[in-house]
Amino acid sequence: MEKLQINKAVLAGLISGVFLGLFLKLVEITTSNKVYTLLLNVDYVPIIQRFELSEIIEFSIQLFISVVLSVCLLFLLNKKYIPTNKRILFITLFCLVIGIFLYPTTLLSDRTPSISNLPALGFWLLGHSLYGGMLGFLLKK
Repeated sequence: MEKLQINKAVLAGLISGVFLGLFLKLVEITTSNKVYTLLLNVDYVPIIQRFELSEIIEFSIQLFISVVLSVCLLFLLNKKYIPTNKRILFITLFCLVIGIFLYPTTLLSDRTPSISNLPALGFWLLGHSLYGGMLGFLLKK
């Protein structure tokens, strides 16, 4: 990948990651569903869990992961496995699947929503779908 494409992926990851964070923060503020807390939660990461991290550090970790995901997805798109007209849908569904796999981490913390909290699950999956749609749009050629 050329440097311009990597810069594009980094920017797309940052923009989409900030959007996801703001969306989930707004949901948490308005509904009391702890989906933003779940997004930032690192209670289950062995080394990191020892430290008391500020919200900005936890959010920065989430943004870093978003940037890495964005670069990896752009690399995949450049391999032309995904037809151009299906890229936004592919990335949206990919991010939705990530959200599905991440939601059970709520079992690993007492600060996050209950695994059976259906509204929280719905907001979580909606946020990841919107994140994927935005990321796909930003990465589309």
